[in-house]
Amino acid sequence: MKKLFILFFISFTISAQEVAILKYNGGGDWYANPTALPNLIDFTNKSIKTNISKNPTSVAVGSEDLFNFPMVFMTGHGNVFFSDQEIENLRKYLISGGFLHISDNYGLDTFIRRELKKVFPTSEIQEIPSSHPIFNQTFSFPNGIPKIHEHDKKPAQAFGIFYEGRLVVFYDYECDLSDGWEDEIIHNNPKEVREKALKMGANLIEFAFKN
Repeated sequence: MKKLFILFFISFTISAQEVAILKYNGGGDWYANPTALPNLIDFTNKSIKTNISKNPTSVAVGSEDLFNFPMVFMTGHGNVFFSDQEIENLRKYLISGGFLHISDNYGLDTFIRRELKKVFPTSEIQEIPSSHPIFNQTFSFPNGIPKIHEHDKKPAQAFGIFYEGRLVVFYDYECDLSDGWEDEIIHNNPKEVREKALKMGANLIEFAFKN
């Protein structure tokens, strides 16, 4: 375990301000919302003075390269499947200081909950209270996660997995934050809705880089 922490520290130092897109198997479209993360990075670099590469790369769940990124982003509409090796790699990444943001793009929920249970079999996905620091970084969200995109007329919810008290997985459900990050023309969201999505995304990055 000590070697693992050293490995993560070295990688984190090299790529201290990088965010990647998580590539997974199972048939789901991990590549959905292609303009989302670049737009969020651009907003974050300008608003909270990060220095993140404007062209995010994709990284496979089972790759050692996962440890080069303090934060990885995952989305999609369909099936997700993690192999035993991928489960072990993702777990090591998260308990070593990594952070995973999952944005349900509609249709991901059943599958990602199943796979996360394999990664953390003794932990439960729990709703994150609005008092959590992730909602009060540079931008304040006193009521918790904002509603961005409508699917089933359900309230937006933020779920998470904690490891030894640290939030390691943030999962937005019935919210679709990443839809709000995409180019305006794609969803025609009002400016104020897109701003809320981008500000919440900036909070996620800020939290991940600091914790």
